[in-house]
Amino acid sequence: MKVREALAAAAARLAPVSETPRLDAELLMAEALGIEREALLLSRLDDVAPVEFDPLLARRQASEPVAYIIGRRDFWTIALEVGPGVLVPRPDSETLIEAAVEHFGRNGPGPGRVLDLGTGPGTLLLAALSQWPEASGLGVDSSKAALEYAKRNAERLGASGRAEFRLGDWGQGIAERFDLILCNPPYVESGADLPRDVATWEPHAALFAAADGLSEYRRLAPQVPDLLAPAGLACIELGAGQSEAVARLFDPAAFTIKSLKDLNGIERCLTLSR
Repeated sequence: MKVREALAAAAARLAPVSETPRLDAELLMAEALGIEREALLLSRLDDVAPVEFDPLLARRQASEPVAYIIGRRDFWTIALEVGPGVLVPRPDSETLIEAAVEHFGRNGPGPGRVLDLGTGPGTLLLAALSQWPEASGLGVDSSKAALEYAKRNAERLGASGRAEFRLGDWGQGIAERFDLILCNPPYVESGADLPRDVATWEPHAALFAAADGLSEYRRLAPQVPDLLAPAGLACIELGAGQSEAVARLFDPAAFTIKSLKDLNGIERCLTLSR
């Protein structure tokens, strides 16, 4: 069977378990061939499909996330190693980096010090450090497994000298103030119906936040004022429909509060500045 035929068949097999069956099939085929997806589509569709493709496809049919199968996920301008035990970076979270770029300017000096609370595999911190090469920062997470991924990602991206990672509980025990704070906390309501590849495979501690999805925002709200530098910016990720409720938790008297929509038109990022 040729690659183009295998892709069509695979997309049909993946349709019941994926919202993007054709894209998933292409990514897995590119992995099996050891090439980038663009090269696959441009020049390899008439090749014979490799035998390595079927085992990858079977894993995706069992709902394993594509990012876990191929071991990486693109985010902003970087590629991150990911796997079991870490939240898969989503394009929605790039809205936080976009908000920071809008605040500091694309060509300006940018933030000097960056704090990423709930860094996972280093997602937001390493994206920010790639955007501002003169910056340095701290990533905090309560998961030892996630921090191991973060450290490897920093080393592979050449940022280990600028990125420090620490086991911790949000901002507790941090005395420093930061020019930019980034945070993607758990915000899914307990009991919410999630896609099988998320609910079965990704760490629940990085997803769920009590019955209303707001428990971690309540813990973060008292901490951020003491962590943010006077002219700094905090970017907090939001779940769909949470903007007003989260904004009320952060003292409007202490911050200028705005929200930014993602590409789907959902208010995804709450920004706090003084």
